Amino acid sequence: MKLGFIGTGVITEAIVRGLLRANYLASEILVSSRPLEISAGLAQLSPLVRVCEENQTIVDEAEMLFLAVRPQHAEDVLTSLTIGPDRQIVSLIATIPINRIREWTHPDAQICRAIPLPSVADLAGVTAIFPSAPKVEELFDALGTAVAARKIEAFDAYAVTSAMMGLYYGLSEAAAQWLCSPGTSCEGARAYLAGMFQGLADTATQASGESFEELRLRHTTPGGLNEQLFRTFLEQEGGNALNRSCDSVAKRIRGMH
Repeated sequence: MKLGFIGTGVITEAIVRGLLRANYLASEILVSSRPLEISAGLAQLSPLVRVCEENQTIVDEAEMLFLAVRPQHAEDVLTSLTIGPDRQIVSLIATIPINRIREWTHPDAQICRAIPLPSVADLAGVTAIFPSAPKVEELFDALGTAVAARKIEAFDAYAVTSAMMGLYYGLSEAAAQWLCSPGTSCEGARAYLAGMFQGLADTATQASGESFEELRLRHTTPGGLNEQLFRTFLEQEGGNALNRSCDSVAKRIRGMH
């Protein structure tokens, strides 16, 4: 299968690197030329990758077409192209619903949406998809795990929680800064926190039958430090702040429908 990517940013780069690492059976991978530093770097990885100066070339040749342009540029880019109904389109464009993509491409286009994370490059991504599309699920299963949402509401909820990447790194940075304040080196703080969170993530992945609440209790000694920190976090409205943040993102996504 020949794959094509309209838009060559961070996520396109991660997907292509993952596909090459997984030895995915693609006859060719076509990518937009801009930005050149990413597209040229991908072309150097494998002769399977071809950089195309014109996006229409990618549309004409690719059997599965990935849309990876920024939301604010999507209408201008897509309406300038001629896209037939026989292409499997995978939209990676955040917040833009399928009916809008059809308006900009073709009214009978086969479209699904996906939310790949940067970890697909390491074959460790969990990618939400809607609606179900077997070939698309197969591709993202090769890059980790594909999760097909049954309803758009469920897909939107995945989109909300995928927005926690910035929150995760922001909290990690806040914890690192606090750890540095008594005199710990910044390099040491980063290494310690990254290793600790990696270990916790590995535990959660391996213990898939346990809820996060069960894992929290298993890692908490009654009257201990973990219990104190979590209790204080809740008392300071940390949990409610997280819920309010998720609600605000969900409201923005619903507004796009």
